[in-house]
Amino acid sequence: MSLTNRLYLDHAASAPLLPEARAALIEGYDIWANPSSPHGAGRAVRAALEDARERVKAALGWDGELVFTSGATEALTIALTRCRLPLVAVSPVEHDAVLRLAEDAARLPVDRTGRVDPGAAAIRGLVAIQQVNNETGVIQPLVEVAEAVRGAGGLLFADCAQGAGKLALPDADMICIAAHKFGGPIGIGALLLKDWSLIAPSGGQERGYRPGTENMPLACAMAAALEAGRGWMADAARLRATLDDGILAAGGSLITGDAPRIATIGAYVMPGVSSAVQLIRFDGMGIAVSAGSACSSGSMKLSHVIEAMGVSGGAEMVRVSIGRDTTEADIHRFLDAWRTIAAARKAA
Repeated sequence: MSLTNRLYLDHAASAPLLPEARAALIEGYDIWANPSSPHGAGRAVRAALEDARERVKAALGWDGELVFTSGATEALTIALTRCRLPLVAVSPVEHDAVLRLAEDAARLPVDRTGRVDPGAAAIRGLVAIQQVNNETGVIQPLVEVAEAVRGAGGLLFADCAQGAGKLALPDADMICIAAHKFGGPIGIGALLLKDWSLIAPSGGQERGYRPGTENMPLACAMAAALEAGRGWMADAARLRATLDDGILAAGGSLITGDAPRIATIGAYVMPGVSSAVQLIRFDGMGIAVSAGSACSSGSMKLSHVIEAMGVSGGAEMVRVSIGRDTTEADIHRFLDAWRTIAAARKAA
């Protein structure tokens, strides 16, 4: 099948580079020099880098500090390992990158939609709870969580990789974001901090908080992607509603029930058809989606997110994620493919 006829519905994994970001990236490389160099070329790049920093903060509505990183994983690693308070609790539905750093941290209880009980987050120390789940799209009650954490004298870290550029940022003490999730380039992200005193410095660049030559072209591209705005989210909500209705009418179900979700992500169960089979069949029809399970040692393992939720159907779930360029025709093409796969199972 021609690549031009393929349908990409995996934007939660990585979104296509926006034209505005591509143009900014090329412009940045055209004027490249080391931003730490004292000569005129270096000072010009430094000015462009600092301008990009302020543009990113303005686009996100963030009035604290910002450290450019290589992505969300590096940003959260800095936050969770160098915070002045120890990491004491996380939700069990966090991204693997968080859980790998939280072996000794308590797991907060979640309900059957994967949402945290805010009262359980009233702990002194650093508490890590994502804004939007990357597998299900469920939005955490971070307003209530932040109130509980701060009431106990703690700090809140929020992984906003899925929400940044689409939703308003939560009132967290530290936040991580990744540019390629909202149309920026792969290889750049940021750690947002209310105050520099929250983490220990490491020396080097980025005001001494992240060593290594700063990547001005990628920073400018990240700013341009954020400045493209999130006005398209209303269209995404309409398309996701059409998708939800179509799946339910075809005998499928939403694994998240009626929980609040970001408009760009839907997680659906096709009864009797495993996630692995669905992925193969959809891919054969030229449609890219993902699943809430991961391939490990040749066998499909149930996602830790679904295990924490304690719901059935996780082994038959696929994630569909919508982007800026997704159309009504794209949604109906996916629904046609869904019905075809489901009908083949019934006929078998």
